[in-house]
Amino acid sequence: MYICMCNAVTDGDIRRAAAEGVHQFAELQARTGCSDCCGCCEQEARDTLDKAVQQVLATLPVVAIA
Repeated sequence: MYICMCNAVTDGDIRRAAAEGVHQFAELQARTGCSDCCGCCEQEARDTLDKAVQQVLATLPVVAIA
């Protein structure tokens, strides 16, 4: 699904960016151009990034510190 129509950024693009280590919205904007034109998509893009980051962090292995 397209999140940012101005720059053709999809939810898949945002999830992929999160999987590649993007955790901040400003970095997402720099990498994809998402929400740097009209800004109508900003809240949806932020929500999508937040959910994607949570999923990425949930899949990281837990390491015990002795």
